[in-house]
Amino acid sequence: MSSIPGYLITIALCTCIIACFITAGCSAPTAQPEIASGLSGDLVVHFIDVGQGDSILIEFRDKTMLIDAGERGMGERVIAYLDERNVEELDVVVATHAHSDHIGGLGSVVSAYPVGRFVDAAQPHSTATYEDLLVLVEEQGIPYTAAERGQTIALDPDLEILVLNPTPQPLGDTNEDSVVLKVTYGEISYLFMGDAGNAAEESMMEAGLDLDADVLKVGHHASRYASSADFLAAVSPAISVIPVGEGNDYGHPHEEAVERIEATGSRIYRTDLDGTVIVATDGRALTVAAGGAPSATVTARATTSTPAATPATTSTATLTPTSTVTPAATSSGVYITDLDIQDEWITVTNAETAAVNLTGWTITDEGTRNTYTFPLFTLSPGADVTVHSGPGNDTVSDLYWGRETPVWNNDGDLATLADANGTVVSTLER
Repeated sequence: MSSIPGYLITIALCTCIIACFITAGCSAPTAQPEIASGLSGDLVVHFIDVGQGDSILIEFRDKTMLIDAGERGMGERVIAYLDERNVEELDVVVATHAHSDHIGGLGSVVSAYPVGRFVDAAQPHSTATYEDLLVLVEEQGIPYTAAERGQTIALDPDLEILVLNPTPQPLGDTNEDSVVLKVTYGEISYLFMGDAGNAAEESMMEAGLDLDADVLKVGHHASRYASSADFLAAVSPAISVIPVGEGNDYGHPHEEAVERIEATGSRIYRTDLDGTVIVATDGRALTVAAGGAPSATVTARATTSTPAATPATTSTATLTPTSTVTPAATSSGVYITDLDIQDEWITVTNAETAAVNLTGWTITDEGTRNTYTFPLFTLSPGADVTVHSGPGNDTVSDLYWGRETPVWNNDGDLATLADANGTVVSTLER
């Protein structure tokens, strides 16, 4: 029997969970399919426009599977779309990984529909969004499966759904340990990459997995750290779909990744340009429709820039990634006010009336993979200091980590500020 691992959430969880179905199988590479204009076929895949995030509805005859549901404020948009499709229940819900632009809206969706099974990457992630989702799954008694390479998901006997990632020994990065699924119907295959990047791609290629697919859900919103040339050659997609938000903070899709996809000859669709993209198949040919996502009012949680809460704003525009600042009571006047994961810097503010000695304080990223330790440094009252990941000369307002490789390159990354005693003072999630 499989259960939600105790290390994934901070409360005791029961173990009434279904077992994983573990089989193997690959489909042989096929020639590029015909791409028609009219939408038809038993298998219909909806790449729902949820701004900067992922949400994918798979319909096969009378069965449904949902992969992710965008940011927290996008749950209602996904529900509106499912209602428009007359979805009354979800046979399978997949959380590809714990970042909020993928699972933020899942709590609302799971609360709105009966769910037959919940499939999870099952990698530790210390955010309330993820913990609350697992608690909800447990409270509703939804059977839980921890995804692992080699499993299959039983949706319909005529549909093969293989789990290609994560591996039994995780790679240790939330994005790279995303759930990757290959769905095959007849002669047509879809590959759903979550936010898996180069390391996961290499792992799958080295394992000799059959990656050939006609439709590719591009990994990590077409980040430069995903969709390598070798991987794309192994997939050889006829259609590539990039879920991405207009004007997003990350600069996605990155030009070099798009160029690599274009080099394969694949037809590219982007949710920021094309809206919701629907790709259907009868098992032999593909049909595509784009645009027409249901309109919905989105409540976007605003970035908190002071210890006091900032009221949420209501907008119908594309939702930007949510940032949450949590200053600790012990040093509530010093906290992280901003994190730019594209230009690689983080800002710390001192709202105290007195100077604060930051010597020996630390900044760490998600999973404490990288640690910056403040040198001899005092932050004046009301002042900011910006810590840059790259090299440079320290000043009274700018400090430099001196790294040659990026730190804040993952959407959903968590920055933690701790004092010299190791006490967490503030966190910010991007």
